This record gives sequence, C-alpha cells and structure tokens, in this order.
Amino acid sequence: MKSRPAAINSIWLFLILASILVAAYTGTMEELTKASFDAAKGAVTLALSLVGAMALWLGIVKVAEEAGLTKVIARAIRPVMVRLFPDVPPEHPAMSAMIMNMAANMLGLGNAATPLGIKAITELDRLNPQKGTATNAMCLFLAINTSSVTILPLGVIAVRAAAGATRPASILFPALFATICSTCAAIIAAKFLARRSAAVEFFAPVDRTAESTETVSESTETGKPASEPKTSLSVKILLIAVIGLFAGAIPYRFITTGTPFILSLDLVTKATNWLVPFIMGTLLLYGYSKGVKVYEAVTEGAKEGFQIAIRIIPFMVAIFVAIGMFRASGALTLFGKLAAPVLARVGMPTDVLPLALLRPLSGTGSFGVMSEIISSAPDSFSSFLASVMQGSTETTFYVLAVYFGAVSIRHTRHALSAALFADGIGIAASLFFGHLFFKLLH
Repeated sequence: MKSRPAAINSIWLFLILASILVAAYTGTMEELTKASFDAAKGAVTLALSLVGAMALWLGIVKVAEEAGLTKVIARAIRPVMVRLFPDVPPEHPAMSAMIMNMAANMLGLGNAATPLGIKAITELDRLNPQKGTATNAMCLFLAINTSSVTILPLGVIAVRAAAGATRPASILFPALFATICSTCAAIIAAKFLARRSAAVEFFAPVDRTAESTETVSESTETGKPASEPKTSLSVKILLIAVIGLFAGAIPYRFITTGTPFILSLDLVTKATNWLVPFIMGTLLLYGYSKGVKVYEAVTEGAKEGFQIAIRIIPFMVAIFVAIGMFRASGALTLFGKLAAPVLARVGMPTDVLPLALLRPLSGTGSFGVMSEIISSAPDSFSSFLASVMQGSTETTFYVLAVYFGAVSIRHTRHALSAALFADGIGIAASLFFGHLFFKLLH
C-alpha cells in the first residue's frame, strides 16, 4: 500500500503556487523573482554560517559522550524519557542529546541548542530502520523542539527594554505559561498521530532487551569500555579547584567593577552570558577528568558537524525560497487582511496578526515585525502580546528543514502536523495569557 505524502509536500507546494498567483494579480512578479534568488542565496549563507557552531558543539558533545556523561544525564530522567520515547533505549546517546537540546532551549541558548538538536536527530537516525522516513521518536522530538518550554526569552526582553517599556520583563510568566501549553499540545498531538498511523500504544513501555544488547555490543566493537572510566584523586582535586576558581570569579567581578548585587534584568542577562562558556568548560573538564583525549575528541566530532552543515543546504534552500516568495508576493499580507475581521472578535489586534502568521515561517521576519510593534508603542497591548507570542513560539519550518535535512529525511510523516498544531495552541495560549496578565499589570 502506497503511503500518503507528508504534509510538508502540500504546504510547500501551496506556498509556491499561492505566491505566483498573488504576484500575477498584484504586479509583484519582479519582487517575487528577486526574492526567490535572494532566499536561495540566504539559505546557503546561513547553512555555511552554522558550520563553525555545529563543528564546535558537536565536538564538545563528543567529549561528553566518551566520558560517559551523556549516559549519566539520560539515567537521571529515565522514567520521563522512557515514557515519552519508548522506542529509544534509555542509555542511548540520543536520549542525553535530546535532554541537553531541550535544556539549552529552555535557557534561551539558541546557538548551542541547534547543534545539540542536530546531534540528537543524528543519533535517532541510527535507530531508524527505514532511512529517509521519520520515526515516531523523531516526529515527537521535532514537535517538542519547535514548542520547547522557554524560561528566559531574553532577546525579546532586551528589545522591550531598549524601546523604553515600563516593565520589559513582565512577559516572563505569560510566555512561560503559553509555551508550556504548546509543549503539552505537541506531545499529545505527536502521540495521537503516531497511534493513528502505526497503531502504537499511547505511552506504552516496550521491551528493549535487544536494543540494550545491541548498544553494548556496539561499544565493545568500537573498543570502548562498557563501564564508565574512573577518576583519579589528583584529577578530582583539580576539578574541584577549577570549579571553585570559576565560582569565585562572580563576586570578584562585582567587587572590582563596584557593581551592587541587585537582582535585575541586567544581572540575569549577564548571568546567561556566562552559561555557554561555563557549560563548555564543564564538559571539557569532565571529559579530561575521565581520561578522554579532549582535543582529539573535539576534532573528531567537529568533522561530523561540518558534514551535517553541508548536507542540510538543499532542505534549507527549498524552505527559504517558498517562504521568501510567499512574503514578497504579498500573499502573507493578503491572507492577514482576510483573516483580520475573524480574529479581531477573539481579541487579536490587527497589527499582531502578521506576526502570528509569520512566526512559524521566519524567525528573523517575525522578530522584525515584533520589534516594529514594540518600538511604535512599547506599553501597548499589541506590544505586550507580540512579545509573549515571539517568546513562546518557534520557527517550525526552519527547525524542520535543518534537523530533518541533517539526516536526509524526506518523508516527515506527522512531524509537521504535530508541530503546527502546537504552534496554533501556543498562539491561542499567548492570546489568553496576554489578555490575562496585561489586565493584571494595568
């Protein structure tokens, strides 16, 4: 029996054809043609710019893998992950990679989250019996990733502060609640659609004796010990000393700069700037303490990052061209005007509607729309709602192109449907909590 084409095929074709038809009637064919070439060029440029970040972070994750840290992390939240991903062995590298990706997204570490997500999808593809087709675990991971709970949407808060908003950080709680709703929706949708397509029992545990045996045998074949390496006393002392010195740098900076220790947005922002170097140093130091040859491991992992960055180019070009043409033709604006009267009845301001439509398609585009709304009226409801929406949703098509492109997945199954459903719930939740908190604050 021939399988149904994935939703991405229909949506991508709709974007292209709708763009051409609208451009034909609005006289924007010249802009449409230029946008198609510019978008293709931009996709390649962005993909190549990811090479460095992916090479670095996949190399660092390689150190953590060889040191056994990824297995330790996976064991820590094994009960939850086993129920969410019953097809993935509990101590498989994919588990820990997914966990670290989700943690990076929660903290707003976008540059680190993408390489970790690509590492996770690559490991999941190793368990894939049908290459080129997304598994249930891949679909669920992508849906969660596009709706991942965000604790600190610092980029949005920084824009509000720069525009002179009275309470720039007031979007923290509504954005958090909205993104929790979208994440729950993503999990439920992905599980429901997986059950429909493959008759998989909802949250059912599976027998993974065979997988565990296979994982152990793979470790043995590669010459890596099954048990975790021990740490000598001298290395433990060095580890504690380095951590102590790093912790001491925090009060040292406050004393030498004369900055009072007051909990504020500026302090939180500066603290998150320390997270990436701290995580990097911790992983490398942990690997070294376990006897891992850190330099060699990083360079080995970096090779994989370079190859992945090149492999995602065709997928990014296809998505970026469709989105660029859709915007340049005026189809996005036209659709917004048609939907505005309906959405106005549920309290959606007309000027925020383009952001809601653009958010799943383009991160930079939606960020620009949000910035424009905030700068024009920093303390308005439109500004507040746009900030909450930007801070609690994700660019679904970009994530799908990058992650699935990294492992050459062409049949995405229900991944896009679950992710778009979560986007819809996220936008609705943003509207609900936006109204609720704006009334409370004003």
